[in-house]
Amino acid sequence: MNKYDIIVLGSGPGGYVTAIRASQLGFKTAIIEKENLGGVCLNWGCIPTKALLKSAQVFEYLKHAEDYGLNVKEASHDFDAVVKRSRGVADGMSKGVQFLMKKNKIDVINGYGKIKPGKKVDVDGTEYSADNIIIATGARSRELPSLPQDGKKVIGYREAMSLPKQPKKMIVVGSGAIGVEFAYFYNSMGTEVTIVEYLPNIVPVEDEDVSKQVERSFKKNGVKIMTSAEVTSVDTSGDGVKATVKTKKGEEILEADIILSAVGIKTNIENIGLEDVGIVVDRDKILVNDFYQTNIPGYFAIGDVTPGAALAHVASAEGIICVEKLAGMHVEALDYGNIPGCTYCTPEIASVGLTEKAAREKGLDIKVGKFPFSASGKASAGGNKEGFVKVIFDAKYGEWLGCHMVGAAVTDMIAEAVVARKLETTGHEILKAVHPHPTMSEAVMEAVADAYDECIHI
Repeated sequence: MNKYDIIVLGSGPGGYVTAIRASQLGFKTAIIEKENLGGVCLNWGCIPTKALLKSAQVFEYLKHAEDYGLNVKEASHDFDAVVKRSRGVADGMSKGVQFLMKKNKIDVINGYGKIKPGKKVDVDGTEYSADNIIIATGARSRELPSLPQDGKKVIGYREAMSLPKQPKKMIVVGSGAIGVEFAYFYNSMGTEVTIVEYLPNIVPVEDEDVSKQVERSFKKNGVKIMTSAEVTSVDTSGDGVKATVKTKKGEEILEADIILSAVGIKTNIENIGLEDVGIVVDRDKILVNDFYQTNIPGYFAIGDVTPGAALAHVASAEGIICVEKLAGMHVEALDYGNIPGCTYCTPEIASVGLTEKAAREKGLDIKVGKFPFSASGKASAGGNKEGFVKVIFDAKYGEWLGCHMVGAAVTDMIAEAVVARKLETTGHEILKAVHPHPTMSEAVMEAVADAYDECIHI
């Protein structure tokens, strides 16, 4: 009864997708989860944060109803109800994963799993075995020595999603996706927000033009931004919290009710048996080959615990590749150079491929095009004129090297660039593919036209 073809340890978007694909391919499959099906993404990450952000966006619309010729008197919000809605969305998604497990005849084993030699897993004292064990245990909020989290005054993303009371002042340390999404949410709800970023630009992995646009938009909405700044210590002894921030101008003391630490993630690889099995780890990541096998045959790892980008859609893709390879299918290794990144603050951010700076540092001869949403009919009609689409092409061959978007709905637009790059589409082919008018997506065509000096509308 305790013998399987595949056991998956962890049920996040990497783990549960892996288990379903394994079952579809005929493998007898089990999945082990210590908490809720769906992992961090469905319960405390991707999905509930988007619910919070949607509430913030609707509230913003209500506050600016007059811009659309509408009268809404005294728009207000109920913070508890906003949080409750978010939790309800997460619960619904987790129940959906439960249904998918039953539909695909996957055994769900609740408890804390620990791998053992001989292709075995111990779950709270009960032993299970499998021909193949796939580790998909994900990650958690990373703690800095200067910024220890107490879960009350210094918190991570998990606590930020379900605070019992809305803070009047909040310091957000780190301006990656998690940091700017929560900064937007709390600022929209009326919290006084300060972002502290160690690097010179916020959202530092993005193209510099995108970073500058987001900074302008945030500052316009009242968010204070400190770049090239570092929190060196915190004092939680009083009613609130005091943060000592080191800047180029010297030290500054910031006071707030709460500090949100959004400085990255730490993989969940402790106490899961890696040392007992002899699996090699380097710099907090499990080392794997192109098809996610570790150095020990029969043991695999996918998602945040491996060196690839720590994104839900990457974990899902890795898991599918892993089990399809186990099934003997002909599969390609994942192209990590064509992974889209999305951030769901307002304005949204979406990107894939090389930034302009990275392309120039490679010594490439490039064509760069840019189309502002201020020149888009659909953006103007929707009242969403902030932002732009920026494209980068190889000048000689027309290869699409990078695409960077900031503005309304761009997270739903970036897939065009991802698919086009996968198909090795050239700039001229995008330019000659008719895009519908009026849409936000025609800004992609317009940006390409700008790169080739053929733009009509700017």
